[in-house]
Amino acid sequence: MSIWKWTLVALMFVVGGCGDDGGGGDAAMDTGGGADAGADTGGADTGGGDSGSSGGEDDACAVAASQATRACLEEVSVAWRSCFRDGGAPCTADDAAIGAALTTLQSQVEAECADGDFGLESVDAIVGRLQSRCRSEAASTAWRTYGGPQGAVWADADADARSCLLGAHEAATSFTRDALAVIGVCLTGGACDPVTVEEQRRVLADEAAAAVEVACGGALEGLTAVNPATYIARAAHQVDCVAAASFPDTAPLSLSCGPTYVDFEPVRGEYVRVTVDGDKWGTLCGDGSPYSFHVRLAPEGERLDRLIIGLQGGGVCAFEADCAPRLESAPGLFTAMDDEPGGDGIASNDPSESPFANWTKVYLPYCTQDVFAGGGVTETLGELELPRYGSVNMRAAVQMVRDVIWKQMDEEGGAGFRSDEVVALFGGWSAGAYGTLYNYHWFLDDLQWPRTAAFPDAGLALDNGEALGVRGLGLLKIPAWGMKPYLPPYCFEGDCALGPVIYEAISPRLKQVPEQQMLILTNPRDRTQQGDAFFGGEEMEARWINAVRQSFCDTRDLPGIQYFITSVADESVHVVSVRPELWEAEVAGETMRDWFWRAVTEPDTVMDRAEEGDFVAEVPGVEPYPCEVAP
Repeated sequence: MSIWKWTLVALMFVVGGCGDDGGGGDAAMDTGGGADAGADTGGADTGGGDSGSSGGEDDACAVAASQATRACLEEVSVAWRSCFRDGGAPCTADDAAIGAALTTLQSQVEAECADGDFGLESVDAIVGRLQSRCRSEAASTAWRTYGGPQGAVWADADADARSCLLGAHEAATSFTRDALAVIGVCLTGGACDPVTVEEQRRVLADEAAAAVEVACGGALEGLTAVNPATYIARAAHQVDCVAAASFPDTAPLSLSCGPTYVDFEPVRGEYVRVTVDGDKWGTLCGDGSPYSFHVRLAPEGERLDRLIIGLQGGGVCAFEADCAPRLESAPGLFTAMDDEPGGDGIASNDPSESPFANWTKVYLPYCTQDVFAGGGVTETLGELELPRYGSVNMRAAVQMVRDVIWKQMDEEGGAGFRSDEVVALFGGWSAGAYGTLYNYHWFLDDLQWPRTAAFPDAGLALDNGEALGVRGLGLLKIPAWGMKPYLPPYCFEGDCALGPVIYEAISPRLKQVPEQQMLILTNPRDRTQQGDAFFGGEEMEARWINAVRQSFCDTRDLPGIQYFITSVADESVHVVSVRPELWEAEVAGETMRDWFWRAVTEPDTVMDRAEEGDFVAEVPGVEPYPCEVAP
């Protein structure tokens, strides 16, 4: 059955309801347990076809909100397609068509909603939430298609490739509109059968993926890193988030996003361990055990939507020769069930030590030895079968926390939860720093938390110029670990395992808002990090430090790329932001603590902090910085 016939079916349900009230079932599109669904999309169910509500002011507001948001999403998506097709570039911030769509949404919602609807304090809050979702979710789909907000894929595409991208975007837009129509009719038209809704959405998704295949002839994955099925599955998750924001109550549907998808009830102000349902979320640790993580919601009276998300370190293994012995000698590296969050420096819960003490904190254990990059595959290494689920685990945990915060903020009334008002620091230590490099784009492009800064600590991912190095492993392991669809659509080949390559690729999409920047941390003398990047033993130390210095000078002027390089020259120091003595120490006139706080309060004033120090004297062969730094 065609998409258009399903639209007619949806309109028929307005009159007759969504079928028998069967209850049960998962109305959410099956998107791989949530692990493959990237976007925080809670926008709203918008656009025509939703009518027949049983009455009441709240119902009228819900109908208007769902119709208006669906229409807005389609109009803004059409505007994005026109910007690329007709103008050859992304839409500008003041694009007239996008502005008109948002204004129309506002007038339609204001006509039917009143203060207190949706449990929010004002009509302005309702409008703000829905406009934010319309704008951000339409942008997210466009960025996934054309290569980020900078349109990097489009810029390099030939005529055939551009035809593919336009066709894929049109199919995703139509799918989003029609899937939201099915949900909207069900929730505003009387009896609602979740099983029927799920089946309708599956058919729509299959047809949309087929339409992408027709438009692209198998070329989409080579252009954007994702195949048609994954491309539409991620749009399906966006549909759930949009619907969750568009209705005050989405029962009896069970959407894969938002307040109804909450899996745990944390206590404010103290850490709790959360064990993830692997069947639901697609998560797994290296020894086959469930994934778990720790979350500490901000104490009472503090904002829940101020977050620090930290990725644990723990090295990496790549081959049977290093993975099998490590699994035997250090089994704790392959499970998340025995890890505990740290509490010093940036992670401290003491306000006298860290200005982030009372932020919501999410500590993500590392249990897959894949630098949080694995895309949910099991790698065969001789006789060893090793799950590589690092990125899947991380994204599932963050989405679970998002849904809890969303639920609690909405229950508190006020303006409720909005993804564009979240302020977050996303980072990690050692292997977790590598994971930060490979996943930061997801927070900005898919989760749509634009006010997120990244802080990779002690994971520069530099090239040693040899076959066995970060570059060589990228060529080998990006396909072997299923990483490709989890990397940015504008950087997913082997070289994209390298830190400087990631910086170059992501820099053009940073600074859309001031907080968007990468805060790169390291101590130059760091034999652990040196070894992780395959720079050999002690005899290679000078070469490593010189590479650190050269990389800093080569990338320091990229927009959104900022460095804080500590100056301990007389010993090797691995990771710096959780060491109180370095957290409080000055580099080039500013402490790391103050530098981080500046990054969230005055982000446009952040400056690189690096100084010459005593490295030339302490480590034979080290050369001065090849660019100007503090003495």
